[in-house]
Amino acid sequence: MADGLLVERLRKYLRDLSPEARTLLMTELERGLLRGDDMPGAELVLQELRRNARDTVRPKRPGTLARLFFQPLEPILVDDSATHNHPGRIARIVLDPVWDWICRDLMPGEAKAVTDQVALAFENGEAERAEELAQAFQDRAAIRIQDALTAALSDDKARRRLAGQIGTPRPIEDATAILTVIKARDTLAAFGSQLPNHIKNFDDSTVTAVKAMIDAPTAGGPALFVYVLVMTMSRLAAPWQLIRLAVRAAGSDNASRIAETPYAVTVDIVLAEVQRMIRELKSELRSGRGLAVGALLKSIHDASRGLRSEINFAHESAWGRGLAALRAQVSDLLKGEIETLPGRVRRLLRPRPIKEIAPNSALDQNDVREAEAQIEFVNTCRAYAGELALSEQTTRTWSDLEHYLDPATAALVENLRTAGESDRPFRQSQLDAAVRFCRKVFGEDYAALLLKARDVAASAERKAAKG
Repeated sequence: MADGLLVERLRKYLRDLSPEARTLLMTELERGLLRGDDMPGAELVLQELRRNARDTVRPKRPGTLARLFFQPLEPILVDDSATHNHPGRIARIVLDPVWDWICRDLMPGEAKAVTDQVALAFENGEAERAEELAQAFQDRAAIRIQDALTAALSDDKARRRLAGQIGTPRPIEDATAILTVIKARDTLAAFGSQLPNHIKNFDDSTVTAVKAMIDAPTAGGPALFVYVLVMTMSRLAAPWQLIRLAVRAAGSDNASRIAETPYAVTVDIVLAEVQRMIRELKSELRSGRGLAVGALLKSIHDASRGLRSEINFAHESAWGRGLAALRAQVSDLLKGEIETLPGRVRRLLRPRPIKEIAPNSALDQNDVREAEAQIEFVNTCRAYAGELALSEQTTRTWSDLEHYLDPATAALVENLRTAGESDRPFRQSQLDAAVRFCRKVFGEDYAALLLKARDVAASAERKAAKG
């Protein structure tokens, strides 16, 4: 359970950081990923930071016994809705309902007693004793879960009762997956210990070595096949590269030949991962274009390009249609965000008659920051536009922005030069915003020239006021 404890410690460390520190860390990690820096574990840390940023109410931490009980599942857990199907993965959100079912309906008295024993062991500094107690409880719980599932399979009434007790969208499937992993905890832990902690490039030699590990009897065979694949994906710097196992197994990049091998499920795993990232991107955009958007776009772009370049999908195939649908989802999701940018900038920078300007007012700096962030966002989209079917939208939007800003700045400089006492702060704030926007669009040199023009205009206005 050592890996699970390390992950839990990481989560606690990130939760305890100040909001400012979490924001700074997210920014630096995203920049590093976009540069292509080698940062082992960066995706896991970003995932935790994104979830912390989205959660306005910190969820209740599960008890110590619950955390130890579910530690074997850590490599295959996914932070997504329980309604979405991820081959070989279990939604983290189902753990609480399943734990409640175990403690309430399967083993109420025993769960309470072992919870107290584990807590006491930790208080006494006996971590190994606590793990032994938790593993023994896992073994007994596995027998009870198996009995409940067996009864449900042979009796519709028992099945409905069990579904109601667990209360997740896929109760039988969730309980079965959890049971399988718990029973195989030692096998999966042994397999995980053989894998490199971080695989920067899943090249031919590494694919060969890892495939040999997966095919070995010690990996657990067909019952654990999909789980060891997901564990492997969790170690890859580029998770989409998992499909290289399928290409190797088929000896071909032809999708129909890949579909005939057991490794065909790797394509389903990667497509489900892309779908999850798209949902996360949607959530980030709704929350105000979070700092992780750039990294998410890069990951989606790389996965889509990798799938299309390494597997020859027939357009009419299920995989081909699925990938096309995912690319269309991203395009539809981003079009609105991209196309509204010129209008937002115009509303902030448009020349206004003095009667529309309240004395000594200025632009709302939150509006300016949001527009500046949207410019950065659209610029990021430009880097991935071809693969994400956004070339037309990004090209048109960026061109509109360039053609608007260049002449608009001249008008803003002139307005500041002739400004009066009451409208000068507003004119100044518009020109300051224009400098920030132009820095993103035209670069630092253009912004520096505009700053000089602003200073000259402000100087001329002061001289006119003295005269």
